[in-house]
Amino acid sequence: MPPVSPRARQALVRRLLDRGLHSPGGVLEVVQGHHNTNYVLRCGPLLALLLGTTPYARVKYRVPLVTVEVVPRIWPREADVLRVVCRHLREVPRCLAVLGDHSLHRYRTGRALSEANPDGEVGEELMREFAAFFVRTARVPVAQLPPPPAGWPADGDSDGFLRRLADFTERRVHRPNRARFGALFDAVGIPEDAMAVFLAHHTGLTSRPFTLLHTDVHRANVVVRRGRIAVIDWELAMYGDPLHDLATHLVRMGYGKEQQERMTRLWARAMTDAGLSGLTAGLADDLGAYVAFEYAQSVFPDTMRAALALPDHPRDAHFRAAADRVGRALGRAREPLRLVDVPDGERIEEALREWHADHAPPPAASP
Repeated sequence: MPPVSPRARQALVRRLLDRGLHSPGGVLEVVQGHHNTNYVLRCGPLLALLLGTTPYARVKYRVPLVTVEVVPRIWPREADVLRVVCRHLREVPRCLAVLGDHSLHRYRTGRALSEANPDGEVGEELMREFAAFFVRTARVPVAQLPPPPAGWPADGDSDGFLRRLADFTERRVHRPNRARFGALFDAVGIPEDAMAVFLAHHTGLTSRPFTLLHTDVHRANVVVRRGRIAVIDWELAMYGDPLHDLATHLVRMGYGKEQQERMTRLWARAMTDAGLSGLTAGLADDLGAYVAFEYAQSVFPDTMRAALALPDHPRDAHFRAAADRVGRALGRAREPLRLVDVPDGERIEEALREWHADHAPPPAASP
């Protein structure tokens, strides 16, 4: 193939990709996530040549969604993170092409844990796989990562890191959405000073070395093949306190209390055996603060998503399901946010009905 300029190459990739997306049977699977829609398709010979991959191999085309921003994203391009990660975690699918804010990735064969085991207990061997994954992630050389944003907490400033997370929740999640959701937040008992209340009771963390964090290791982001795992979707990766990565994993996996404790012990043992015992400093005292933060911050996105998921003309069952979702979030946040009056399901449902009546689209005009 004669030399092709980068611009011409990208234009050709786009054209071939568009052809595959719109041809009959071209899209093999569509996977919907919180942040992206993922289209799985086969890579024809010419597209494979342009991308440097195997002809007819599966690839994943990621299209970002316009959604409520609920978690920090310190690196705007996932591809920049993957360029480093894939050198050290060979099982992670690499990015093949960046097409504006869309991207093409290798497809990891296997079965998503969310399909194989949606909510059951996780076996010992798989938990050991997770512990080994966290070790490999912690070993990625920080100097090779993209620089963090200006003002990011310095290495070891665990207190500053937790404050930065809470500040993001207040400035970028809570405040910008008060105009639309403030009445709903108030009606279900979420205090206006929620993050200030949280921080007032969670300070004085032990200093730990900062590492690369994935921050979103849950069942839908884990592909299992022959008992080994690959963790995908690195768009929310960041640089910070490794206990945050462990805490988000413990909560988002849906582990019960005993499994949370077992996973924590396996994580600590794996870090110590790998010569990374400094990352476990203050574990017994500080892990609870990060778990509490996960519960505290999620009350905002869970409430907003429950409201936004209501159809234009919801039935009673829709409101009950939304109220259950909000009620679970409030129950988890009761202690971290010192909530004193958590409403019952009936009151939450009433609040959702009032919010929907104020924000539902107007009825269509008669012909």
